[in-house]
Amino acid sequence: MIARDDRGCVGHPADVGSAGMARKQGRVGLGSESPSDLWYKNAVIYCVDVKAFQDSNGDGIGDFPGLTSRVDYLAGLGVTAVWLLPFFSSPWRDNGYDVADFYNVDPRLGSLGDVEEFIRTATDRGIRVLTDLVFAHTSDQHPWFLASRSSRQSPYRDYYIWVDTPPEAAPKDLIFPGEEDSNWRYDDRTGQYYFHRFYHFQPKLNPDHPDIQHEFAKIASFWLSVGLSGFRIDAAPFLIDQAGLPGPRAEDPQALLRHLRGVVARRRGDAVLLGEANVTPDQLDAYFGEHGDELELLFGFLVNQGLVLALARQRAEPLARMLQRLPPASAISQFVNFIRNQDELSLDKLSDAERDEVFAAFAPEPDMRIYGRGIRRRLAPMLDADQRRLELAYSLLFSLPGTPVLLYGEEIGMGEDLAVPGRGSVRTAMQWAPERNGGFSSPDTDPATFRAPLIEHGPFGYRRVNVADQRRDDHSLLNRVGRMIRTRRETPELGFGNWRLVAADQPTVLAHDVRWQGGRVLALHNLGPAPCQVGLKLDQSAGLVEDLLGGGDDAPLRRGPLDRIPLAAYGYRWLRLAHRRTVTG
Repeated sequence: MIARDDRGCVGHPADVGSAGMARKQGRVGLGSESPSDLWYKNAVIYCVDVKAFQDSNGDGIGDFPGLTSRVDYLAGLGVTAVWLLPFFSSPWRDNGYDVADFYNVDPRLGSLGDVEEFIRTATDRGIRVLTDLVFAHTSDQHPWFLASRSSRQSPYRDYYIWVDTPPEAAPKDLIFPGEEDSNWRYDDRTGQYYFHRFYHFQPKLNPDHPDIQHEFAKIASFWLSVGLSGFRIDAAPFLIDQAGLPGPRAEDPQALLRHLRGVVARRRGDAVLLGEANVTPDQLDAYFGEHGDELELLFGFLVNQGLVLALARQRAEPLARMLQRLPPASAISQFVNFIRNQDELSLDKLSDAERDEVFAAFAPEPDMRIYGRGIRRRLAPMLDADQRRLELAYSLLFSLPGTPVLLYGEEIGMGEDLAVPGRGSVRTAMQWAPERNGGFSSPDTDPATFRAPLIEHGPFGYRRVNVADQRRDDHSLLNRVGRMIRTRRETPELGFGNWRLVAADQPTVLAHDVRWQGGRVLALHNLGPAPCQVGLKLDQSAGLVEDLLGGGDDAPLRRGPLDRIPLAAYGYRWLRLAHRRTVTG
């Protein structure tokens, strides 16, 4: 529910941590919980594809020993959690999301001991580690599926969904139009069809089967015992979605998420579940759970698409509108914000006209688009490597309501390789140095053997965009992003507080403030190409205490009452304000 105050400012209801509001929402409030129990609310998450990050042995594939050697880089950047893409045994037909063994590390990436060493080293630097749990499907090479297709009488048969005659699939049912033409695949060994939501080599698991739920619990428990702090639940809607499936289904499909949450909480009390659920606003609440007993974290696909549209239009309204559509998170739940992730930039929640606007601005060539709904580019090329706009986008990422996640390489402005088919265009090798092979692998290694392609030429090649050069430049994107991350961690209001939009008299400016435990922070972002003086509707108690960040060419501010605030073209500010708490009887 969105609250609107007497000044016309829009935001979420006051004091999200109050027991009264928590009771109104039917959720668990902060109560006796301390912020340290809710570490994920003020976390900064860094997404790593191990295959693409650092090759330690010269075979052209990034690995866990290489990743461990870069932990101090992550610690220096200021991230507090690392989210690893799947590292389990896999044929790698879908970048590891086609899992063939949930308990083993793919030998090309290292051993279980290497994973434990990485987790221990990261933990020593104050960094938690999460990874994907891919429970919506397996690889068709997984032992469960091999046994399932061996005979109709196999005890593993019902781990998957089989039919004699599949229903007709409408085009809207296809996740990857143009790559798959049906959700059903004929298996000539047993003369039936099996169901898949994604690629045909990823048969869908049957989450209603009690043995499957037991398997899920064992897998999660095993990796928590290794030292992980939580999991990203891949394709969460397809764990519980029953549309188009034959036969009677579970009466309460959400019970699976509650069961998994209970298992994780019992095994490790501070572990979290992060859901990938690109659904409509009215469906989001269901994934948090009526009593806060399902997922703690959800990716903010809606905010992401509003942000991209706002950057394209250079106006604040699309982002403000999407923020207003979010259901209020409880005291123990949070949305996770991102700008780019490891897949396509999906624009499916925008209208056709809005999507065309974004395509025109950021993906004008057909080869830059995918599935008719997404963009397969990284942010820096989308914004023409304009550092002002990149800084603006990352300032929004780190200050908007929610927990930020940063895709590896975005902090230096890496580009994409459109010669790589499909979504793999953004999964390029990390660019560490201007030397041969970009510091990703030994200079003697043939780049043709790299699992993740290396960008060698052009404005985003490793000789022009790399960590080593940007470390030495105080004004580089890397150093600006690092400063934002450190400032975000020192500003707990942004992670824990109650936010609201603040009315601004400039259409290019998004303003929101956050209050928590007597502190108050105001964030201002000018999405337009011209400087401006913005007037805000603030209460009389608001006065500047500290300019926390500053954005580029923004003029300095004096402490005291705020009247009109100058913002540079694509400027941004985080301001700590005086805030008198109102005490009522």
